[in-house]
Amino acid sequence: MKPTKTIHIALGSNKGNKLQYLQSAIDAIFERIGAVKKISKVYKTPAFGFEGDDFFNACIAVETELRPKSVLKLLQEIELKLGRAAKTTSGYESREIDLDILFFEDEILEEKNLIIPHPQIQHRTFVLQPLLDIAKDFKHPVLNTSIEALLGQCIDNSEIEHVNIWLKNPRKVYTFNNYNYLAIEGNIGAGKTSLANKISKDFNAKLILERFADNPFLPKFYKEPERYAFTLEMSFLADRYQQISDDLSQLDLFKDFMVSDYDVNKSLIFSKVTLPEDEFRLYRKLFYQVYKDIAKPDLYVYLYQNTERLQANIKKRGRNYEKDIKDDYLEKINTGYLEFLKSQPDMNVKIIDVSDKDFVKHRADYLWLLGEINESSVSSK
Repeated sequence: MKPTKTIHIALGSNKGNKLQYLQSAIDAIFERIGAVKKISKVYKTPAFGFEGDDFFNACIAVETELRPKSVLKLLQEIELKLGRAAKTTSGYESREIDLDILFFEDEILEEKNLIIPHPQIQHRTFVLQPLLDIAKDFKHPVLNTSIEALLGQCIDNSEIEHVNIWLKNPRKVYTFNNYNYLAIEGNIGAGKTSLANKISKDFNAKLILERFADNPFLPKFYKEPERYAFTLEMSFLADRYQQISDDLSQLDLFKDFMVSDYDVNKSLIFSKVTLPEDEFRLYRKLFYQVYKDIAKPDLYVYLYQNTERLQANIKKRGRNYEKDIKDDYLEKINTGYLEFLKSQPDMNVKIIDVSDKDFVKHRADYLWLLGEINESSVSSK
């Protein structure tokens, strides 16, 4: 996954349905730029530097994987889509929507069309006041002064009034309130860890990740599967039991739910493919003894990808011990998962084909996938 950065964006409108313009801009930023983490109150202020109707102003904090120039380009596209026309004068003028990057974490950038931090922040009460709501202690990376201190020092005495209306966070459309525990499953290279990570960050979930990278038998298994299959599956059995029982039993009061990138039943699915029949029967007895009391996920999401896409993903992530994985092995694993899921009528399962999606690279695909999962949440109520 790409690293994310928290950026702060100022929004303003003084034409038409000002509140709707602000809300539409936030919705578009969520769809195209990143997760909206915080939204300030809305403030009414007089037009600054020209005669015009009062402005509605707000600020938001957004997490994005994009770089500053890409964010600027998208903000300009959002402005145009919402009806902002090209400027007719060299000075300030009324506009349906105005979107400005204030901070890009602690980055300092000075180019022809983009200066970060925004050079006028410290001079504008209508920017500092809403920023105070969401970033009181954030320090201006050039001035090395907090937003709270900057507001106290600001000589702009323009009248500013809190408007008793609230902007909505678009992420609340995607609700996970119906779940305590969500499991993301899929074949090797399906993207389950990436999705679990993204959901955890965007929706305040406790993250449970499989510790496969620490398993010393995994590289050996890929080189000599017949020799190391039983040892590998037994080691996974013990490790998954310890991890999942510990994590599920430890309540985190600061998280809304739990999301994992595996379900314990994967031990049974993989062992059926990798072990001879007699060893699998023994393994299955041990499995049911170990896992009989483990909590089941409220929703089991299976990410289906065709073999071609799986191989492309495996190659892209470049793990040396995975380079010789054969198509037929991946196909057997896929078949094993699907057969298992068909045999679980009491399990709340959502199978989603993401073969033609790239939810890591394309935010639109990620939001589509959240929508598919959200359908399960709504239908299960």
